[in-house]
Amino acid sequence: MSVDVAIIDYGMGNLHSVQAACANVGLNSVITGERAMIMSAKAAILPGVGAFGEAMEHLSSSGLDASIHRFIETGRPFIGICLGLQLLFERSEEFGMHEGLGLIKGSVKKFCLPNNGNEKYPIPQIGWNRVRQCGGWDNSFLRNNQDGDFMYFVHSYYVVPEDDAMVLATTEYGGLEYCSAVGRGNLFASQFHPEKSGPVGMRIYQQLKNNLECK
Repeated sequence: MSVDVAIIDYGMGNLHSVQAACANVGLNSVITGERAMIMSAKAAILPGVGAFGEAMEHLSSSGLDASIHRFIETGRPFIGICLGLQLLFERSEEFGMHEGLGLIKGSVKKFCLPNNGNEKYPIPQIGWNRVRQCGGWDNSFLRNNQDGDFMYFVHSYYVVPEDDAMVLATTEYGGLEYCSAVGRGNLFASQFHPEKSGPVGMRIYQQLKNNLECK
C-alpha cells in the first residue's frame, strides 16, 4: 500500500509525535526502517533526538544513509527535524568529529555562549524561541508561517551551512544568531520541532500535504 509519508525509523527519534502531526493534517504515514517502504512513499521525514555519531552508525549499518540519498534524488519532498537536520551536513563536532550524510555542505557546532552577567542561557536550549525569516518563504515549507513565529527547540548543537542561500530562518540564543531552518528544492529541514510547536508548527505539515496534493 502506498503511503503519503515515510517516517524514517533508525532507532532514534520522536517518531510517534511526528506521526500524530501527520495524522492531524490528514497525511497517511508509516514509521519504518524498511528501504523499500521508504522509497515507495510520496514524502519522507527524518526525525531525530540524541547523539550525532550514534545516529550515523545506525543509518550506515542499516543502509538507510544510501536510501536517504536516493530518496532526495527523486525530487520528492524530504523533511529533516532537529537531529535529522544536523545529520544532513558533512560533519559534526559532537563528542569528537563525525562524518554526516554530506547532503548539505557545512558543519554542526556546539553552543559556546558568553557569560552575560546575570543573564544565563542554559545548554541545551529547551523551549520556545523565535524564527526570523531569511530570503523568501513563498516556495518553501514555511510559506504559511510568519517572520517571528515561536517554535519549540531542544538542542545543544547548531548547524553552519557554507551556502547562505540555503538558510531559510535564523534564531537568536545567548547573543548568537544561528541557522534554524534550511531549504533547497525538495529538501527542508529545521532545528526546531514543528510537531511540538502548536498551530504555527502544524502549518509546515499542512504545507507538506498541500505540496503532495499538487503533484
